Amino acid sequence: MKNRQDIYRMVLTAVAAAVLCVLGPLSIPIGIVPISFTNFALFISLYALGMKNGTYGYIIYLLIGLTGVPVFSNFSGGIGKLLGPTGGYLIGMIFTAVIAGLFIDRFLNKKILCFLGMVIGALVCYLFGPAWLSYQGHMSIAQSLSVGVIPFIPGDLAKILIVALIGPKIRKRLTESRVDS
Repeated sequence: MKNRQDIYRMVLTAVAAAVLCVLGPLSIPIGIVPISFTNFALFISLYALGMKNGTYGYIIYLLIGLTGVPVFSNFSGGIGKLLGPTGGYLIGMIFTAVIAGLFIDRFLNKKILCFLGMVIGALVCYLFGPAWLSYQGHMSIAQSLSVGVIPFIPGDLAKILIVALIGPKIRKRLTESRVDS
């Protein structure tokens, strides 16, 4: 029944956005760019929902935050967050979702390729974030990399590794519990 499948996907996409709204504000302030759990929640939602609906979940989260609801790091929200020093990361995560989601969808049973796809997705976010941080913070690219990328690499790799290990199990459980079969 196609209608039930559509409703199931919409509900899961809304749940992904809700999980992002819960985990996104939880962050550790270490400077201009905080340690955030947003990318962890995004990668989990990509495993659970696939690229298309996982990306939609992130975009819904982003739109909720842009309306002023404090769902971004350090319980912040509003258009000012997008225009502020970390706005490039918020935009970059859209591309992260698409790239990582494509790898996860295509290579679901190959953990190393899914891991690689998430790393490539994170690298793309690492392009957008520091570029905007450099512009907004009036600093060189090297300075923005030193405060906006280098300190985050070990933690992001750990998050990606955890998701690569548990993501397939989450996908399998959701597939087994489908209400539309």
